[in-house]
Amino acid sequence: MTALLSIRDLSVRYRRDGVEVQALKGIGLGVLAGERLAIIGESGSGKSTLALAVAGLLARGARIDGTIDWQASQFQTPRSVTPPSVLPDISPARGEIGSSVGGPPSATWEIGESGDDGLISPLAGEMSGRTEGGAKDRQRLPPTNNTPVSGRDIGFVFQDPSSSLDPVMPVGKQIAEVARTHLDLNWQAANAKSKTLLDRVRLPEATLHAYPHQLSGGQKQRVAIAAAIAAGPRLLIADEATSALDTIVQAEIVSLIRRLVAEDGMTLLFISHDIALAATLADRIAVLRHGELIELGETRQIVEAPRHAYTRALLDAHLGLDAKPLLDRQGASA
Repeated sequence: MTALLSIRDLSVRYRRDGVEVQALKGIGLGVLAGERLAIIGESGSGKSTLALAVAGLLARGARIDGTIDWQASQFQTPRSVTPPSVLPDISPARGEIGSSVGGPPSATWEIGESGDDGLISPLAGEMSGRTEGGAKDRQRLPPTNNTPVSGRDIGFVFQDPSSSLDPVMPVGKQIAEVARTHLDLNWQAANAKSKTLLDRVRLPEATLHAYPHQLSGGQKQRVAIAAAIAAGPRLLIADEATSALDTIVQAEIVSLIRRLVAEDGMTLLFISHDIALAATLADRIAVLRHGELIELGETRQIVEAPRHAYTRALLDAHLGLDAKPLLDRQGASA
C-alpha cells in the first residue's frame, strides 16, 4: 500500500477560557491508501482536533505546526499569524446551521459548538453561523493544487447529524447541492445522484423530500454519510459518528460505513472513544492521550497484547471484553 496521508510532528495550540491549551503534541502518523484507521482516546485526548486539522477545519486562532503530506504533495499546515505570546481566546461560541453540507471548494467556517476536544464542530461548507466577533472571526483557507478539498477529496461525517444538516431544506436537495458543487452537475443530474446515494445508504426514495426533523437520529446520520461521499472522496473521516446513537443503530452505521468504504475503495479515518467499537471496523488503531500518540498497531495486536497501560485501561473499561469474538465481528456487513 502507498501512503495517502503522512502527518509529521503535528502540534496544535489554542486558547480556551483564557488558558493556552496544547491539543496535539508532535503527532507523527501515516495513513495508508485504502486502510481503515481508528483514532481512539478519552474525551479531550485530541482525536477530533487531529481530524479537523487533516480536513483544514480548525478554528481561526489555532496555531498549527508540522507538516501533512497528502498523496506525495507536501503542504505546510496553515499557521496563525498571531505570535505565540498573544494567542487569541477562541473559546467556542454556538454557531447557527448553514446551508451546505459538503461545502464549496473555498469553504468558510466559523467557530461552532465545542466538540470533545474543546475546539469546534464546524460544517464542512459555507456557514451562516454567528460568533461574537462576526465576520472577522471567519477563516478562509482557499485550496491549492497541493491541498485536499473538504467535500471533494475528504468527506467528513460529524458526531451530531442535526448540526450538519439545514433544518429548512429537504435532505435530498442538501445531498444534491454537494454533488452539484463538487462534480459540476446540473440540478437534474445532481438530484438523480442524490436519489442513488440515498439508496446506497439504505433509505427509501421518499426521504428525498423529508426535512431533518422528520427523520430519526440514525436516518439523519445516513443522510450525512450520503452527503459526505457524494463527490467520491478518497478519504472519509467519521468523527464520533455513532456516539449520539443507541447501540443497535451504532452497529448499523458501522456496518454501513464498512460497506461503503469497501465499495468505493476509500480510506477511512474513524474517530471514537470506544475501543471495542473501533476494533470491529479498523485495520489499525492509534491511541491518543493528552494530545500525544502513545500507541499504534494492528487491531489484533492492540486488542490482544496492548503495550501501553492506558490502552489496557481502555480495554478493561469494557467489562468481560473477549478479544477473539470482538475481532471476529470485523467481518460483519450491512
